[in-house]
Amino acid sequence: MTTDTLAADRAHVRRATAIGGFAILLWSTLALLTTLSGDIPPFQLVAMSFALAFLVGTAAAVVRGRGVVAPLRQPWPVWLLGVGGLFGYHFFYFLAFRLAPDAAVEVNLLNYLWPLLIVLFSALLPGHRLTAGHVLGGLLGLAGTALLVTGKGRGLSIDAAYLPGYASAAACAVVWSAYSVLSRRFGHVPTEAVGGFCLATAVLAGLCHLAFEATVVPGAMEWLAVLLLGTGPVGAAFFVWDHGVKRGDIRALGALSYATPLLSTFLLILFGRAEAGWAVWAACALIVGGAVMASWDVLRPRG
Repeated sequence: MTTDTLAADRAHVRRATAIGGFAILLWSTLALLTTLSGDIPPFQLVAMSFALAFLVGTAAAVVRGRGVVAPLRQPWPVWLLGVGGLFGYHFFYFLAFRLAPDAAVEVNLLNYLWPLLIVLFSALLPGHRLTAGHVLGGLLGLAGTALLVTGKGRGLSIDAAYLPGYASAAACAVVWSAYSVLSRRFGHVPTEAVGGFCLATAVLAGLCHLAFEATVVPGAMEWLAVLLLGTGPVGAAFFVWDHGVKRGDIRALGALSYATPLLSTFLLILFGRAEAGWAVWAACALIVGGAVMASWDVLRPRG
């Protein structure tokens, strides 16, 4: 392979990693937008948001001159992975908080094991290997996240009564990291297929809503929040993430994903829904340092 070809390949990987990283920025708005969604029940919110995500993906495909139906003709393993990843994650996420209502800190921390698991699981992919930088960077990010969610004097505690909730939170991390890593094995599947996964997720979430929740009619602010969710963190984010994990550096994306809870906290502080403190700034140093360390082989210039 020539020097020019290698340089072009590296540039392509950097570009794809940057595109996938945009999902991290979008996901950082999820907490803030969710607080603006008012009293809309979780599964109703997922159903509405993912239905919008399907419409956004379909519109984007039409504008780009891409087919809409053809990308949906995929074998069942692709559908199992796509729907299992999107719906499975959100199902276990809400189940975890329902089963452990007084252990939000522990549940949140267990959920945010998924960036570290992506870094570790990526070693199983052909042509990939973990370096000390990837592992140490991932652990620094985990430490920063732990500090972020346990700040202000709050400690971690394990209550046996909430073990099913903890297990569900851990399932969140495993499901999303497995979905992200295994998506790379289906690199031939066009990103437009994610629209179909969003539609299936909306349908399944709608059924869960009918079974477990009472419907709430949104007001003007709630509709705006749903619109922003469906076009951003629960919409475009899944499409750019799909591109990133398939064609970018998945180890770097895993480490960079620790920025999600950090940026999310900053936005909550900015809009007056959380308070800043030493834990936030210390977590910032750990997370940013870990992300740079884990993605250094992608970020550094090469001759």
